[in-house]
Amino acid sequence: YATLLRLPALAQQRWRLVVADEAQAIKNPGAKQTRQLKSLQADARIALTGTPVENRLGDLWSLFDFTHPGLLGSQQVFADFTRRLQGAEHYAPLRRLVAPYILRRLKSDKSVIADLPDKTELDAWCHLAPAQAALYQQAVQELAQALDGAEGIARKGLVLAYLMRFKQICNHPSQWLGDAAWRAEDSGKFARLRELAEVVRDKQEKMLVFTQFRETCEPLAAFLGALFGRPGLVLHGATPVARRRERVERFQGDELVPFFVLSLKAGGSGLNLTAASHVVHFDRWWNPAVENQATDRAYRIGQRRNVLVHKFVCRGTVEERIDALIRSKQQLVRDVLEGGAERLLTEMSDGELLDLVRLDIHAAHDA
Repeated sequence: YATLLRLPALAQQRWRLVVADEAQAIKNPGAKQTRQLKSLQADARIALTGTPVENRLGDLWSLFDFTHPGLLGSQQVFADFTRRLQGAEHYAPLRRLVAPYILRRLKSDKSVIADLPDKTELDAWCHLAPAQAALYQQAVQELAQALDGAEGIARKGLVLAYLMRFKQICNHPSQWLGDAAWRAEDSGKFARLRELAEVVRDKQEKMLVFTQFRETCEPLAAFLGALFGRPGLVLHGATPVARRRERVERFQGDELVPFFVLSLKAGGSGLNLTAASHVVHFDRWWNPAVENQATDRAYRIGQRRNVLVHKFVCRGTVEERIDALIRSKQQLVRDVLEGGAERLLTEMSDGELLDLVRLDIHAAHDA
C-alpha cells in the first residue's frame, strides 16, 4: 500500500485484476491509501482478509466499496441500514446481501487445512499488586472529577487518555510512573507471566509475548531472560526491517532462543513464528481481529504443536469488562458472516464509563 502511494502512475494503467491482500488496511474510507487503491482501474477486484470486520460494520462497507462499489449503498445509507438491524438484534438481511460475494475459509475446517493442530485460548486471570491497586483507585477518582463539565472532543480525548492510563497501571506501575524500577513483585501480570514462563522453560518450548506498548518490550525481555537463563528476542516499531527478518529466522531456527517479545502493531502481522507453541497477550488491544492476527503468527500452516493462547486480564478492573466487549465484537462478526454492534467507549455516559472502569477491590486481590 505504501508503494501504491509512492507510484501514482499505477492509477493510469488499466488492470484486468487488482487483488488487495491484508485488505483490512483499507477499512478506513477516508484514508489516503484507501482512496488511492480504489482509484485503480480494474476489470475485477478481489479483497483478501482474515478480518473483514475489525471494529464496526463500516469496515465491511469499505471493503465492498472496493470490490463492488454501490452494492451496499452510500456510507450514510449503509450506516442507517445497519443501525436498524442493530435495533432488531439480528443481521440476517445483511448476511443475505453479502453472502454471494464472500468466499469464507476457516482454519477449523479440516477440508481446508487437514493437519493443523489444535488451538486453545485461555483467560489468564491476574490480580493487582497493592501498588497497582492504589494507583488504579486514584485514577478512577481523578477521572470522576475530570469528567465533570467535560464535553465534545475534549471529553473524548480525556476518556481515551484515562483508558490508556488504566491499561498501563494494569501492566506495571513503572509503565505509568515512568520510573525505571520495573520490580516484578509490583505487578500481578509479571507474577502470572513467571508462572507460565517456568512451565514453558521446563518443557523446553518457545513462547511469543505481545504487548501494544513499545516501552514494555525491553523490561519484559529482561524479566524473561532472567527466568529462562538466556536471552530472547525483541521486535517493535523501531526495529529496522532488515533486522526483523534476521530475528524471525533466528527464532525459527535457533533452539536456544526461548522467547520473542513483540509490539502488537509491528509484529502482529506478516511474520511466520511457528517455532512457538505458546502465545501471550500481555495486554489487550481490545480488538479481537488484531489479537487473532497476532496469534496467527504461531497458529498457521507449518505449526506442528498444539498452540496455547494466554490472554492476560486483571480481574476486577476495566480489563475484565473490556474482555466482555471483545467477545461481543467476535459475536458481531459471527452474526454477519454466519448467521450487538458496540458503542464506542467515548460515547458512554459518565455513569456508564465510571461503572466500566471502577475497581472491584475484592476481585482484584482474589484472582
